Amino acid sequence: MNSSSCAFCEVISGSAPAQIVWTSDEAIAFLDRSPMNPGHLLVVPRTHVATLWDLEEPQFIRLLLIVRRLAVSLAEALNVDRAGMAVEGYGVPHAHIHLVPINGSNELDPCRQSPVSEVDLERMGQLIRDHFSKVIH
Repeated sequence: MNSSSCAFCEVISGSAPAQIVWTSDEAIAFLDRSPMNPGHLLVVPRTHVATLWDLEEPQFIRLLLIVRRLAVSLAEALNVDRAGMAVEGYGVPHAHIHLVPINGSNELDPCRQSPVSEVDLERMGQLIRDHFSKVIH
């Protein structure tokens, strides 16, 4: 698959809708439309590669540092114990990390995923964006 037919590349380019909550020159974070829990984010490098393991080491390290910052702020924004991290890479062949607000290990289960309404996505996106804008620089 090339970047022109990649769902995440379409989000990155702005040609597909998404509730984007954070961006940088290297990565973008947006809400999963079928979250495990409300606030489930996908953190995606802007570079199109199939898996995290295909990233060059410096880019891989920078992405993980970004994920760490977003995870702490996501947990604060949603008042949960922590944000769990999952990497599987089968749904969309573009490197990505799932950040899921959780209060227990049983909540980090892909079988829990369920579509949510656009209204709920917009509401959650605004809540997270507002918090991120105050704490992430």
